Amino acid sequence: MQRRVVVGVSGSLGSLAALHRATAEAQERNAELCAVLAWQLPGGGLGSRATYGTAVLRECREAAVEDLRTVLDAAFAAGRPGVTLIGLTVRGEPGAVLVDAVRSADDLLVVGTGARGRWLPGLRAPVARHCLAHAPCPVLAVPPNPLEADLASVRRRMWSVPYMTREPGR
Repeated sequence: MQRRVVVGVSGSLGSLAALHRATAEAQERNAELCAVLAWQLPGGGLGSRATYGTAVLRECREAAVEDLRTVLDAAFAAGRPGVTLIGLTVRGEPGAVLVDAVRSADDLLVVGTGARGRWLPGLRAPVARHCLAHAPCPVLAVPPNPLEADLASVRRRMWSVPYMTREPGR
């Protein structure tokens, strides 16, 4: 069985950093790269208790597949990853989905520790912590890029700038 590097992706800057690190690890280990996007029904974990029709389920699944495609296209726009790439979308809690995607103790699981994307609700323990506690293989937790914190700070300041309803001097 071929060794794999499994990486969680969500579209966040942290998950893109993890994806690029996982790509480098897969190249170094001569392993295939498995990019996993976990998705849930509207309402997150609580959404699984609601009854949704098959049309909503299909739309959510298709949106997750499209999100994964967009993330991978953006991440590898400059060139192919140089390893076999498998994209996988799975319905479920992100931490559990990533741990389940691991096939053997020889795999490597790579997760970002930064902010999560829109498919990963924030009302639960962090994904990286879950993976570190439950994965049957080594886990590489990639810290966020320091520039990500600077970007978040700029965004917060933009919202604090007062909005002018009239032109200055009038």
